Amino acid sequence: MHVHFLDPYRSLTSPVHALDGRVKFVLSVAFILTASLTPLGAWPVYALLLALILSVEILSSLGIGYVWRRASLALPFVLAALPIIFTTEGPPLLSVDLGPLTLTASEDGLGRFVNVAIKSWLSVQAAIILASSTPFPELLKAMRAVRVPRMLVAMFGLMWRYLFILADETLRLMRARAARSGAPWPVRGRRQARSGGSLAWRARVTGGMAGNLFLRAFERSERIYVAMLSRGYDGEVRTLALAPLTRGLRLILIAGLGLLGLLLGTGLLFWS
Repeated sequence: MHVHFLDPYRSLTSPVHALDGRVKFVLSVAFILTASLTPLGAWPVYALLLALILSVEILSSLGIGYVWRRASLALPFVLAALPIIFTTEGPPLLSVDLGPLTLTASEDGLGRFVNVAIKSWLSVQAAIILASSTPFPELLKAMRAVRVPRMLVAMFGLMWRYLFILADETLRLMRARAARSGAPWPVRGRRQARSGGSLAWRARVTGGMAGNLFLRAFERSERIYVAMLSRGYDGEVRTLALAPLTRGLRLILIAGLGLLGLLLGTGLLFWS
């Protein structure tokens, strides 16, 4: 069964989709490194990086709204950097009294937190564009082409495939539960009774289903792995050799890396 809703790839017609996976992977990693290494307070460089990623979103036909909605899901994880506001020394901005404890936010801490949030937001957008415009098998080929360690690529591939297996087993359990669970027949003039027991009973049933799901997914993954070994799997999936990059693709790669290097160098030169 193909659980297509887990696959972020969107089959569209755009120059970004048509671009070679190796070029997209290298440029995406370079963009993320550029955003991460840009010094604190280099706001013009951040603005240029944002303009660059917005241009790619429009060019890819994915749309700014599509990418931003998915990038917003990663913003709550930025809250892990919230203590930076209160632990960084600098001019006090405000104080928060929590009983015997007083937290003082500083301007430097707030600036660091905003920098972390912007860098994370830009990096997540680049990753979403890469995953949405490139099929996952092509991404694995691109990783091996740029000499990413074989074991790491194998881990990515197996994790991706087993994620679909886990979702498949979850749907099977839910269908089996729905087929074996009866609901009271609604009576005219009365609200339909709520099926099931108490909250503790529901928690116990959910825990049992989670344990059953783990065992079933583990057993199925073992069968799949044994089948892969019997077919000669040794940690790397054999595929046809990729064609060498054309002159146009090399020019795109060099131009993209040069532009990102220029932005990073500008930030290091004027704001470091």
